[in-house]
Amino acid sequence: MLRVSIVTTCYNREATVGEAIKSVMRQNYPDIEHIVVDGASKDNSLEVIKACNSPRIATLISERDHGCYEALNKGLHAATGDIVGWLHSDDTFFSQHVIEDVVRVFERTGCDMVYGNGLFVAENNHAWVIRDWQSGIYSDKAIAKGWLPLHTTCFVREEVLRRYGYYREDYEISADSEWLLRVMYKTPINIQYLNQYIVIMAYGGLSTSFGKTFKRWREDLGIYYQHDISPRTALVKKVLGKIPQFFKAPFVKLPYTYKRHLNNEKLKREEAELLRKQKFFEEQIQKLNMDSNEMD
Repeated sequence: MLRVSIVTTCYNREATVGEAIKSVMRQNYPDIEHIVVDGASKDNSLEVIKACNSPRIATLISERDHGCYEALNKGLHAATGDIVGWLHSDDTFFSQHVIEDVVRVFERTGCDMVYGNGLFVAENNHAWVIRDWQSGIYSDKAIAKGWLPLHTTCFVREEVLRRYGYYREDYEISADSEWLLRVMYKTPINIQYLNQYIVIMAYGGLSTSFGKTFKRWREDLGIYYQHDISPRTALVKKVLGKIPQFFKAPFVKLPYTYKRHLNNEKLKREEAELLRKQKFFEEQIQKLNMDSNEMD
C-alpha cells in the first residue's frame, strides 16, 4: 500500500486550521501521514491543532520561518510517504474519498503526478462558491499559453521531489507556479488528470489576494522568462483563462457532507456566543447584587 504524506502549513489560522486537520482525519484511505508546520502563530492556532488530537499527525513543527514556502519545504523534507500532497490551513478536501481516488490513479497508471479540479469559496462564507477551477488536460502547449493546474490539487511521487527539487524561497507568491513549471514543462514524467474535485479553498489566500496582484504578475513574468516561455503572452492568457471560472461557479453544488460540517460549525459558534452572553449577564447580575449589599 502506498503511503500518502499531506503537508499543511499554518500561520495565525485558528479559525480554519481545525477543519483542515479534520478533513484529513475524515479521509477513508488508511495510510496517511499528516505533517503540520506552524510558523509560531501568535493566535491560538497551535492549541487548535493539538485539540484536534489527530492520530494522523506524524510531525508537528512550530517555529518561526521566513514565509509559507520555507514552511512548505520543512514539511516536504519531513515527509516519508511514497506520494506527497498539500492542504492549506484554510482549505478542505472535497470529499472523504479524495486520497483513495488519487492513489487509485497512481496504482492503475504508474504515473508520477496526479492533479484534478478545485473550488474557491468566499473567505467569510464557505457556502458561497466563487470560482470553479476545472483544470483540463495537460500539455506543454497549454503551459506555454499560461495554463497550470491548481497547485493544491497536485500529488507527486517522492522521487519527483528528489529529482526536481523543492520550492524556491526567493519568491514571495509564485514559488508554486515556478515549481509546477519546473516539474511539468517539457519533462519526461508521467502526468495524469483526475477529472474530479480535489479541494475546496478559501478565496483570499496569498496567491488570490487582490492586494498582491501586481507583485504576483511581476514574479510570474520572471518565471516564464526563466523557462523560455513568452512572458507577456503567457501571463495575459493565464489571466484571461481564469475569467470563465467565476461564471461557472454559481452552478456548482457543494457536497452534502461539506455543507453539514458548515452547519455544525455555525451551530457551535452560535452556542459559544450564547454561552458568552449568558456568562456576561450572570457576572453583571452578580456585580449588581454585590453593589446592592454594599449599599445596604
